[in-house]
Amino acid sequence: MRLLPVAGVPEIEAGADLAELIAKAGEFEDGDILLVTSKVVSKAEGRILRATDREAAIDAETVRLVARRGPVRIVENRNGLVMAAAGVDASNTAPGTVLLLPEDPDASARQLRARIQKLTGRRLAVVITDTFGRPWRTGLTDVAIGAAGLPVLDDHRGRTDSHGNELAMTVTATADELAAAADLVKGKATGTPVAVVRGLGHLVTAEDGEGARPLIRAAADDMFRLGTSEAVREAVTLRRTIRSFTAEPVDPQAVRRAVAAAVTAPAPHHTTPWRFVLLETPGARERLLDSMLAAWQHDLRELDGWDEEKIARRTARGDVLRAAPYLVVPCLVMDGSHDYPDERRSTAEREMFTVAIGAAVQNLLVTLAGEGYGSAWVSSTMFCRDTVRAALDLPPGWDPMGAVAVGRPAEAPRERPARTADGFVTVR
Repeated sequence: MRLLPVAGVPEIEAGADLAELIAKAGEFEDGDILLVTSKVVSKAEGRILRATDREAAIDAETVRLVARRGPVRIVENRNGLVMAAAGVDASNTAPGTVLLLPEDPDASARQLRARIQKLTGRRLAVVITDTFGRPWRTGLTDVAIGAAGLPVLDDHRGRTDSHGNELAMTVTATADELAAAADLVKGKATGTPVAVVRGLGHLVTAEDGEGARPLIRAAADDMFRLGTSEAVREAVTLRRTIRSFTAEPVDPQAVRRAVAAAVTAPAPHHTTPWRFVLLETPGARERLLDSMLAAWQHDLRELDGWDEEKIARRTARGDVLRAAPYLVVPCLVMDGSHDYPDERRSTAEREMFTVAIGAAVQNLLVTLAGEGYGSAWVSSTMFCRDTVRAALDLPPGWDPMGAVAVGRPAEAPRERPARTADGFVTVR
């Protein structure tokens, strides 16, 4: 394999025939793979913007903020690429202008390939590259953002290694490896925007192929979709009350991770006033819910004088608990609380501990959302605490503080308008 710079490509202006300029600058062979820097493609396509405010240009190209640290933003752009500043570049362009990435890098690669093949009579592939930083790694490298005429991924799954072990996870990003290799001869400041990889003609296909799109990881498979602070805010925002669940079982370890987050909540007097009862078997859930239903029906009938129809409507609110594949009953314990001789301070002491259980439950719900589970915190156990303690065989000092239904959401929650702090703060 050889890496060859294509020297002599002039400065590119908007509207230039980039394919013709590349064809004139190089000598090509069948099976060559051309690596073309996105900047020259953007210039030829007129993706130059006169902008004194680069941040506004980044805003216009951004569809999702991934992470922000001071002025630095990692974002997802219109093509699904996650990168710094949406690819908006103020280098290698005239002062007072910025370069945007090609509007459709795969389409650009297809057009360049077709035109250069026609001009040269050679069977070629084209990869459009851009410079990326990478999570957990210092330094930049070129990667493929557009491609035509070669598969961008090489799936090794199902093959065997040199020891006969079956490969289960390995998928090589061939186009990214080519982009990084070609950059060794292009460089960042040499004015050489095109390189050729020669000797890998077996990769070049007659068809244009899927382009670089398969290199972009789907959101559902992206374990690192957000920066840390953004992930926390997103999880808080995604924490919604879910009332309809699928039948998919809940991972008990995911719930335990959520409980581990819950017990980091602040609490009075360095106490740990939380206990979490995990109802992992259908029998335990049914025993609790049947006992609660009987208690509710008795109280509504005997104490409130409701008729059976009204009782049925009221108790139907508990259906969300019965339909969930997993229940968590958070309990408040007053271990470590202070005794006071007067009712005012005793009440305040109880309220402090109640606030602590609320903070713990919020941590629980947010962490469950981060695990991909929906939840609903239902207050009903608080109205029949003795019944709950008896059904679950809990100590007398454990006060059930509602029940949390947990499961995979059966449908996406409805969109809700974003809230600002303005209506909820008073400044003095």
